[in-house]
Amino acid sequence: MILDWLQNMGKSSLNFFRKIGQFSLFLFHLLSGLNYLFFRPRLLIKEIYSVGVLSLLIIIFSGLFVGMVLSLLGYVTLVDFGAEGSLGVLVSLSLVRELGPVLTALLFSGRAGSALTAEIGLMKATEQLASMEMMAVDPMKRIIAPRFIAGIFSLPILTAIFILVGIYSSFLVGSLWLGVDEGSFWSQMQSKVEFQHDLVNGFIKSFVFGIVVTGIAVFQGYTATPTSAGVSEATTRSVVHSALAILGLDFILTSIMFGL
Repeated sequence: MILDWLQNMGKSSLNFFRKIGQFSLFLFHLLSGLNYLFFRPRLLIKEIYSVGVLSLLIIIFSGLFVGMVLSLLGYVTLVDFGAEGSLGVLVSLSLVRELGPVLTALLFSGRAGSALTAEIGLMKATEQLASMEMMAVDPMKRIIAPRFIAGIFSLPILTAIFILVGIYSSFLVGSLWLGVDEGSFWSQMQSKVEFQHDLVNGFIKSFVFGIVVTGIAVFQGYTATPTSAGVSEATTRSVVHSALAILGLDFILTSIMFGL
């Protein structure tokens, strides 16, 4: 029984390091093919539309309702201390520092990341990638690289939209419904939210999340077993691994940015 446990643990460890090595080689090959996009910008524009623009609707509606909920919960807490005028600060800092980058990345991985994995996995299952290699076309440059760059480019923009929609919906609920003073809402937000300490850090988070989520998505699709079950399993792994990576990296980045 102990030998079986040790054998399974050793097998899992070897598979883990094998995946790391495989992903490192994949990433090196991917980065070496990025110069191809300078000669084919239409590929990048098409993928930005696919992963970015088509994800816009869920981002806007999610930001709308998250901002409303934050406004309600924040008002209930602050009114007990007579500090409801600080509602704008509470909502803006929550969205800019934490909820905006994290929730947008999770939504992006569920919508765009899973779509990328399924699309690339299906192309592999139907031997489209192998056919491209037979025609001397590198699928890493033609298929993977545009999707990878499009995801990195789209996620920070989607995060900014999520934050803006969330703040404005919070203002509507707080000012029009709950009666928070409009001038106090905006003035305290402007005085407390710092460009470098808050906005830049939020952008860095979203940029890192974009690299990780898109990298996991295209890697899982490219290495998926070329069957319908294999593509389904790869899509599931893409979403799960992305979510775990986002939450883990969020803790690491937050501790570094705030010097803890």
